Amino acid sequence: MKTVIQRVSSASVTIDSKVVANIDKGLLVLVGIEDADNQDDINWLTAKIANIRIFEDENQVMNLSIKDTEGDIIVVSQFTLHANTKKGNRPSYIKASKPDVAIPLYESFLQQLEKELGKKVQTGVFGADMKVGLINDGPVTIVIDSKNKE
Repeated sequence: MKTVIQRVSSASVTIDSKVVANIDKGLLVLVGIEDADNQDDINWLTAKIANIRIFEDENQVMNLSIKDTEGDIIVVSQFTLHANTKKGNRPSYIKASKPDVAIPLYESFLQQLEKELGKKVQTGVFGADMKVGLINDGPVTIVIDSKNKE
């Protein structure tokens, strides 16, 4: 499971000209799922996201987590995180899970993240054509792959 975590001043998801998710200070989390992912990947990643210290404290040091700041999160599914670009110029998405595998894992990811945070997270719509807007704060962008825990 791959994630791209962006610290944002604001973020939104729009589908068919309708805003379906909207936050101020918090995180925008893009999630890519592959067939090899399981609940262990979900548990590890959601704990990491909830506790990663990328928000500034009173001394302007990144020392606070999203839990500490009580910020909000938008989670968006994004199969393109598993793009393979080694051959040619057209990415292959063969490693990305098909919806029958990805949707249950995505839903489990959302449930576990909400449990870690103790509150609801906002989401896009799995498989929809989404317009994601954000103001990256910092900028702070972190990529985490549950298959590379080093």
